Amino acid sequence: MKRYRHYKKDTAIILACFGSVIEQQMYLELKKEVEENFEGIDIFLSFSSRMVLKDLSKRNIEYKNLPQVLADVDMMGYKNIIVTSVNLFPTDEHELLMRIVKGFNSFSLANIRYTKAIINKTKETSLALKELNDAISNEQWANLYVIHGVPLLDIAGLSSVSYTDEFLKLIGSKNYTCSLEGAFPYYAIKERLVEQMKQDGITHIQVVPLLLVSGNHYKKDMAEIRDELGEHFTSRIVPSITKSERFNLIELKSIRTILMQNIKEEITKLGH
Repeated sequence: MKRYRHYKKDTAIILACFGSVIEQQMYLELKKEVEENFEGIDIFLSFSSRMVLKDLSKRNIEYKNLPQVLADVDMMGYKNIIVTSVNLFPTDEHELLMRIVKGFNSFSLANIRYTKAIINKTKETSLALKELNDAISNEQWANLYVIHGVPLLDIAGLSSVSYTDEFLKLIGSKNYTCSLEGAFPYYAIKERLVEQMKQDGITHIQVVPLLLVSGNHYKKDMAEIRDELGEHFTSRIVPSITKSERFNLIELKSIRTILMQNIKEEITKLGH
C-alpha cells in the first residue's frame, strides 16, 4: 500500500490527561519521567478538558486534545502509537479515550493501542491503596477519603470505584468514604457521616482527596468539606506526603509505577 510508505518512524507514546489549571506542572513532570523511562521513544501530551485548554490558550500556552494529537502523530508517520490513559478509574474519561482510539484505528494505517486506567488490576490497586493508607494514617486522625465519582450509575468502570471504596473502609477502622458527584456523595450523606463518626468516638478527621491531580476540587470542594466537618471535629485536609503543597496522587511512586507498567505492557505487545 503506497500510503504506508509514509510511516517511517517507529513508536510514539501519547499521555492522555484530563488537565488542570492549577497543577499543570504535574503533567509536565510526568512526561519528563516517561521520557527517562522510555528513552528513544517520542512522548506527547494531550488534554481532554476544554476549560483547561482554553485557559492555557489565554496564557499563550498551546496544547491539544487527544484527537488532535493523534492526527498530528499519525501525520508525522509513526507506525506504532501507545495512548496512555492517565485516568485514575476506567470510567467516562477512559471510555472516551477508548472510543477515540478505536475510531482512529478504523482509518489510520498506524497500530494504535491504549493502556488500562490506573485503578484496574486488583493486586496493583490493593497494594497502592494500602501503601497510601499506611503513609497518611495517624492514630489521632480518622480519614475521610473523597472519591471524585461519576454522575451516572450505569457507566463502565464503576466496579473499580466500588472496590476502592470498600477496600479503604476494610483496611482501616477509622476510614470513611464519600464522593464529590458519584455514589454516596458528601452533600447527601454528610449528616449520617458526622453521626457515625461521633458514634465511633472520632474527634479528629482529615479529608483525603482521592484525586489524581487536585486542581480546583482541592481548593474549593475539599476546603468546604473540611470546614463543614470542622463544626463537629478538629478537621484538616491531609498533609501532603510528596514535594507538592497539595495532595496529588499522581506524585505517588505507586501510581507512577502502575502507569509505567501499563506502558511497558503495550510496548511488549508490539513485540519490542
